[in-house]
Amino acid sequence: MLRWKHVALLALTLLAVGCSSNSKKELPPAELTDFKEEVRLQKQWSRSVGDGQGELYELLQPAVDGSTIYAASAEGRVMAIQRESGDVLWKQDLELPVSGGVGVGGGLVLVGTLKGDVIALNAATGEQKWRTRVPSEVLSAPVTDGDVVLLQTQDDKLIALEASTGNQRWAYENSVPVLTLRGTGSPLIAGRLAIAGLASGKVVAVDLQRGLPVWEQRVAIPQGRSELDRVVDIDGGLTLVDNTLYVASYQGRAAALDPASGRVIWQREASSYAGVAEGFGNVYVSEASGTVEALDGRSSSSLWSNESLARRQLSAPAVFSSNVVVGDLEGYVHLLSQVDGRFVGREKVDGDGVRVRPLVVGSWMYVFGNSGKLVAYTIR
Repeated sequence: MLRWKHVALLALTLLAVGCSSNSKKELPPAELTDFKEEVRLQKQWSRSVGDGQGELYELLQPAVDGSTIYAASAEGRVMAIQRESGDVLWKQDLELPVSGGVGVGGGLVLVGTLKGDVIALNAATGEQKWRTRVPSEVLSAPVTDGDVVLLQTQDDKLIALEASTGNQRWAYENSVPVLTLRGTGSPLIAGRLAIAGLASGKVVAVDLQRGLPVWEQRVAIPQGRSELDRVVDIDGGLTLVDNTLYVASYQGRAAALDPASGRVIWQREASSYAGVAEGFGNVYVSEASGTVEALDGRSSSSLWSNESLARRQLSAPAVFSSNVVVGDLEGYVHLLSQVDGRFVGREKVDGDGVRVRPLVVGSWMYVFGNSGKLVAYTIR
């Protein structure tokens, strides 16, 4: 199974650089074009967090709780940093290969490992509160409402743990396709529901307290003759805004769902392994091809599309002020106008690339580069 997952990752990489059946030559990432700079970023501080994303294509996303930002590296370093001054509050070296994180809430900082460990640290001190072993590797951040810690494993199990002790409350199993992309999105806690996107192209909701199924909705239908053609993972996570759930799958669709019932509000063809963002009533999609597209959040009609970042392996988008921001494989963050998608700003952050979604909190944006550089920006 691990080999198949890595084959899928390799195939995804080939697709991202534009490999086709009638050409043996891989197309390079699109060259960056000049534009009139309208928005400039001001670096406020920069810190190094271990080895960052490591070499196994991890997606370790920092998290903010109040005045503190928490970040973890693949080698197992976890840090708490005052988010406006950049002062390091504490750091903890777990000496375990962290692959899922960071989750924060209820006084806990949560990470998962390649060995299936889920570790809870005290958010104020960094001291370990508990450690629990689950059956499979954890490749996305656990989430918590202070009562339950919810996580999704590589084999698409949803597992709920007691936030106070780490003891298992329930586990919900799903069948996994023969071939999948390596990774999972983080699940969501929405009131009484635990909601997750699966490798099968489905979104499921289960009762948060008991783990019993409430609804299931298929977003993508596997098509094609080969197993590679039929990969429809939902790896970019879910976005819940104003009682609407937005989701996108690889080689499938982008969709808006009613989180209470799973009813489809709208859907349209899309292919994304990174995910979506919402802002000003629009939904922004980072396509696997490198296109960034804006959709009307009510009707799904296309508002604009920017194809200038083709094959640049974009991060999930974020909305920062009146801009859409994406990172790329060369370590740039690109700022696009929410109005028409034109480039309005660009900043080089990390020569090793930017893989995870920029994190926006109010007038601040935090970018975590692949090498471990965590940088705080404001707009000049």
